[in-house]
Amino acid sequence: QSLALMGEKGLAWCGGSLIVLSLTTLALADVTPLPPTKASKVFAVGMNFSSHLASNANSAPPLFLKLPSSLTGHASDIVLPDDARNVHFEGELVLVIAKQAKNVSVADAPAYIFGVTAGNDLSERGWQGRDLQWMRAKASDGFGPVGPVVATGLDFNNVLLTTRLNGKVMQQESTKNMIHKPAKVVSYLSQYFTLEPGDLIFMGTPGRTKALQNDDVISVEIEGIGLLENKIVQN
Repeated sequence: QSLALMGEKGLAWCGGSLIVLSLTTLALADVTPLPPTKASKVFAVGMNFSSHLASNANSAPPLFLKLPSSLTGHASDIVLPDDARNVHFEGELVLVIAKQAKNVSVADAPAYIFGVTAGNDLSERGWQGRDLQWMRAKASDGFGPVGPVVATGLDFNNVLLTTRLNGKVMQQESTKNMIHKPAKVVSYLSQYFTLEPGDLIFMGTPGRTKALQNDDVISVEIEGIGLLENKIVQN
């Protein structure tokens, strides 16, 4: 149906009905940003930058799962569990799936990537080393900040990723140095899992990481996407 705007008063004619459009502008401080997608599945690639931990480029990408319940948005406080004492930041590029994907080839995989956003794969290193799986270490509530927007049309194979801790640059590297590229990862995952619109894939972190403290502000900035920023709250 057609939508025709009428003047500057927010009136519109849509399919035979007159509707009123809201032209209200809200300040960011007055709203609570949510994750930019409602993901049914959240995957993550490990050891994808040589500057952090390297894996074999000719092998399958090392993968693990985060839970959708771990996701949170830009500007939200991350309240750590009481016994989390060694939580590290991991700034990452995050892929957003566009449409259902199953048994997709590497050549066709880019068509199944809707866009990209910024992410922070928070990781409790003590739990990561002690637990049978990384479920608690990587997927506790709030351990998956993403946002602020989903950007389309970017050359996400070559954008600069910068992570700052209290304003100081801690990680900075181009995604061109990813060992396992987005197309390969999407294709590989689709051989075993049916990817759905809005599903997310964290693409791995570069460089060094560091334990976070109460009131620390951690930000992940990616060219063409913007700034994802969150504060740490530790009881």
